[in-house]
Amino acid sequence: MNPTIIEDSSMRLDRRDFLLAAGTTAAALALSSLPQLASAAETTQAAPYSLPPLPYADNALAPVLSSETLGYHYGKHHKSYVDNLNRLVQGTDWAGQSLEQIIQGTAGHADKAALFNNAAQIWNHNFYWNSLTPKGGGTPPAALKARIEESFGSVEACKQALAKAANTQFGSGWAWLVLDGKQLKVVSTSNAELPLTANLKPLLTIDVWEHAYYIDYRNRRADYSTALLDKLINWEFALQNLG
Repeated sequence: MNPTIIEDSSMRLDRRDFLLAAGTTAAALALSSLPQLASAAETTQAAPYSLPPLPYADNALAPVLSSETLGYHYGKHHKSYVDNLNRLVQGTDWAGQSLEQIIQGTAGHADKAALFNNAAQIWNHNFYWNSLTPKGGGTPPAALKARIEESFGSVEACKQALAKAANTQFGSGWAWLVLDGKQLKVVSTSNAELPLTANLKPLLTIDVWEHAYYIDYRNRRADYSTALLDKLINWEFALQNLG
């Protein structure tokens, strides 16, 4: 099934478009430790899947994202996906398989939706935290800036496409900057869905589930996405993923 193209190079993709790309993207980059939230990860060390530490302190993204938001989003929601997946795989052949293998084996199978949703949401959140950085935003690195200008005409046009994908995603989901062949594009996915295949390489993402922004922004999703793009988006991470 071909993805549906939306205005300004944005695209919407459904789960059937994503089985699994071979290998792991730069979302699996090692994350630096976070003393404030280390105890959240310690509870899952003995299980097959664990909660990676955040790459910054829990107050490092303030005032755009408060430590309260990160405490709930990372310490509650993200952790719950890890805990759920560990329970779901216990005593099954899925135990010990990588997140990517679980995603590949369960995508599009209604009877395996719980496995898919929890594995994919762990992967998505790992990627999201790295898509943000304190003192982010600004001008992308020269190599990425050139590619953005080739695909969108300008960095501002790329940011507008990302904001539109984030703001117009109906319900919960994600907005992504991806590499499609040699062209950069913006796509959105719903719920736990993710662009690991169809020759789309994720470069960065914005989480538009309500728990990502509701404490700080209430129903003002557009203010949240604009603030992330202007002040937190991690262009260096996108460049690393671009390769």
